[in-house]
Amino acid sequence: MAKICEITKRGSIMGGRYSNATRATQFNPCGNVRRYINLQKKRVYVPELKKTVVVTLSTRALRTIQKNGAFRTLKKAGLI
Repeated sequence: MAKICEITKRGSIMGGRYSNATRATQFNPCGNVRRYINLQKKRVYVPELKKTVVVTLSTRALRTIQKNGAFRTLKKAGLI
């Protein structure tokens, strides 16, 4: 299973580490590191359908559900 949010469709990104010893130079000996999104597996109750849906969400998507409502957000994402 890919580490992607089902609502926001966001996944991991590549980021760089930067050594304090080489901060003033162009040379970066630390290389790249993959930064993963904060995913949570949640059971979301949809009152309009009277059922519970299990989705893998980012914490940002949880805030979106809280703001816009479960039915509206899941329908827009194509999960219902």
